[in-house]
Amino acid sequence: MQATNPYAAPGVEVADVHPGQAEVQPVRFWSYRGRIGRLRYLSYNVLGYLLISIVVGLILAAAASIFRSRDVMMLLPMLLFISYSGFFVLLSVRRSHDMGWTGWSALLCLIPFVSLIWVFYPGTKGVNRFGAPPQPNGTGVVIGAVVVPIIAVGGLLAAIALPAYHDYTVKAKAAQAARP
Repeated sequence: MQATNPYAAPGVEVADVHPGQAEVQPVRFWSYRGRIGRLRYLSYNVLGYLLISIVVGLILAAAASIFRSRDVMMLLPMLLFISYSGFFVLLSVRRSHDMGWTGWSALLCLIPFVSLIWVFYPGTKGVNRFGAPPQPNGTGVVIGAVVVPIIAVGGLLAAIALPAYHDYTVKAKAAQAARP
């Protein structure tokens, strides 16, 4: 009688992945198909907006210097809004797919506080009707998602502190001028 090694690798192939499906979906930036996780959605929204702003800003700055026109620079906010809106729609549709919802539910992002669902609501585990789960988050994605609340809190503090500091300096100058 031969003893089997209890620590040996299994001799049978384990099939815990659905046939025809990959374990995770590849990362695609410019697609509305597939799924995207919460952190990747948040970091791609912010970092995507920054990259789009830089590219469109550089193009318009070059065009304004060539044509020597300020009217070209007036197009910047409109072009940024249009280009970022397209990117945001693509990401929101994919995030809706991750939650198991249809892409049309991304229209709910237009409602101010309802759009927070896309950040806080977890995606479905495993395969859903929109495909395999998204890839695990890398270090860059986590850092990008952590930077978002830091920027938001810093912006709120600056919005409160800068006017208060300005009022303080005005009062200090007035008090100093009133001294004999």
